[in-house]
Amino acid sequence: MGLYKRTEIGTLLDKITAGERFQVYLCYGERYLCRKAAERLEEQLLEGGGAVHTLDGSLEDTSKLLSRLRSMTLLPGLQVYRVTDTTLFHSREVGGPLWEKARKARDKDNSGAALRYLLSLLRLGSVNLKGSSVFSDIGSEQWPKLFGFPHPGGKLDWADELVSGIERRPTTAQDPVDKLIAAIEEGLPPHNLLLFTAEHVDKRKKLFTTIKKHGAVIDCSVAEGSSRAALQQQKEVIREMVQTALAQMNKAIEPKALDMLFERVGFHPVGAVLEIEKVALYVGEHQIITRGDVDQMVGRTREDAIFELTEALGDTTPARVMTVLDHLLSDAVHPLAIIASLRNYLRRLLIFNSLQSREKPLWTPMSSNDFQQHYLPALKETGVWSDLLKGHPYALYVGFNKAAQHSQSNLKKSLALLLEAEFKLKGSPVPGRVVLEELLFSLAKLQHPSAMLQSA
Repeated sequence: MGLYKRTEIGTLLDKITAGERFQVYLCYGERYLCRKAAERLEEQLLEGGGAVHTLDGSLEDTSKLLSRLRSMTLLPGLQVYRVTDTTLFHSREVGGPLWEKARKARDKDNSGAALRYLLSLLRLGSVNLKGSSVFSDIGSEQWPKLFGFPHPGGKLDWADELVSGIERRPTTAQDPVDKLIAAIEEGLPPHNLLLFTAEHVDKRKKLFTTIKKHGAVIDCSVAEGSSRAALQQQKEVIREMVQTALAQMNKAIEPKALDMLFERVGFHPVGAVLEIEKVALYVGEHQIITRGDVDQMVGRTREDAIFELTEALGDTTPARVMTVLDHLLSDAVHPLAIIASLRNYLRRLLIFNSLQSREKPLWTPMSSNDFQQHYLPALKETGVWSDLLKGHPYALYVGFNKAAQHSQSNLKKSLALLLEAEFKLKGSPVPGRVVLEELLFSLAKLQHPSAMLQSA
């Protein structure tokens, strides 16, 4: 009983082999890793026979789930009830991330994932699916009370369209989660097991602490962000996933090839596994996958690569900027498209920087919570640059912190350099790569002069 890291799941499997099993398990964190952990648990639990009953956590009625768990069965072996993507552990603190993930999934034409996040958000706010404009009907004052973050602004027709046609069962007057907690504490019928998977959990919820006490919680979370420690952890997960997939195909991968795969795919475990399986089939009888094989078969989306370039400009290693530029040009991204992306990035920083120079509201280094609760609402009341302030609050917080690291004079110089480079691209015989390399080197020098001296 207790909390286990994903890498400690072998301990749980050994306990199952020895005849010691829990009646309830929870895998939380990165969705693909949760699924793989759940599959390993199910395989070990059902070694002596039984069945898995998969339920959609975003739609499953808790009262109905409890009824099934308490029922005796005539089926042979263990009966594992797996509730995927459950929302029972959500709190309003995850409202913002759920909306942001839904928006990003929509932008990538992944309507299935976007719908899943939107339904989780509606369940979080106890909003019934009535009418054809569920999200649009929620006012800006009511929105933070339901979901825990400010109204995102703009038209929400896309969200209304995604959830239209989905019927939600009416909720009961008494919270069925309390009954579920009581059932776990009292003990379920011996042949019934409960397995939850969830991307987001509030560890303060009583259901979480109950499972931790009477069952097993497997932490499949991975550090987010672009810090060195986070990237290292993400890369270790990708390495593990890739090597496991290749071992099943009797193949291996060179370290440099694995580095390139991570650069191209990023932290997307599902994508990494699918891409490496594609490469493994491509190499045929060869057992070692090389960097050339990955370069030949694994591409990168232009949008992600251009975003990576603007992110690299904020790093203290100018060589990284040149590496990303090389990737973009190798993928046949037009130099003017790169210029346009850099212009939007620098313009946004300059506007944020100018807003920070206003006397009211006063900008000072602050926490994300202070930014969202006090500074951003006060800034929106001024009515200036309202379109730029409609994004997700945390994304805006990150942008304002980046802008605070630059002076207005340097940002204006950067835009002037950008305009000069654009003129060269349109009317000069100088190769586009040379123009862009000179531009990026100059921009990096303006932002990080000390780093440039070290590299020199």
